[in-house]
Amino acid sequence: MSRAQQDALSRTALGVFRLNGQFLAVSEKLAEPAGLTAAWWQVLGAVLREPLPVAGIARAMGITRQSVQRIADLLVREGLAAYEPNPAHRRAKLLSPTEAGRTAIRRIDPGHAELAARLRDALGGQEAFDETVRVLERLSTALEAVSEPRDPQGRPAGPPTRTPSPG
Repeated sequence: MSRAQQDALSRTALGVFRLNGQFLAVSEKLAEPAGLTAAWWQVLGAVLREPLPVAGIARAMGITRQSVQRIADLLVREGLAAYEPNPAHRRAKLLSPTEAGRTAIRRIDPGHAELAARLRDALGGQEAFDETVRVLERLSTALEAVSEPRDPQGRPAGPPTRTPSPG
C-alpha cells in the first residue's frame, strides 16, 4: 500500500468519524422536541416500514445487537414500541412502533425536512445531494467487501469449520 493510499484511508476514516459526530449532534437536537434521543429515533426509524428482530435492526444500523436490545427494551417500557411474535423464529421477537412511537417520529418530520432542504442547498442542489448519498453507500459497500475474511489465496473465506472431536 502506498503512502498516498494510507493517507486517503486515514482522511476518509477521520471524515466519517467527524460526520458521525455531526449527525449524532444534529439528530439529538431534532429528536429532543419529540421526547426521543437520537438512538431511540434511529431504532424506531428502522422499524417504521416493517417490524424487525433486534439482530436485524443491529445489522441494518451497523451496531451491536446488545446496544439495540437495550434501546428496544427502553422503547417498549416507554410505550413507544412493542414486541410481537416472530413467525420465523420463536425466541427472536419482532420490534414494531406503537401509535405513540409513530406520533413521536411525526413530530420530528418538520425539523428533519428543514434540515434536508438546507443540506441540499449547501451541497449545491438535489443532484449533488443524491451523488453524496451514492458515494457514501458505495464506500459502505466497499468497506464491507474488503472487511470479509479472506483465505491465503485472497478468496472470501467461509465460516470457520469445526473439526469433529474424537470419540
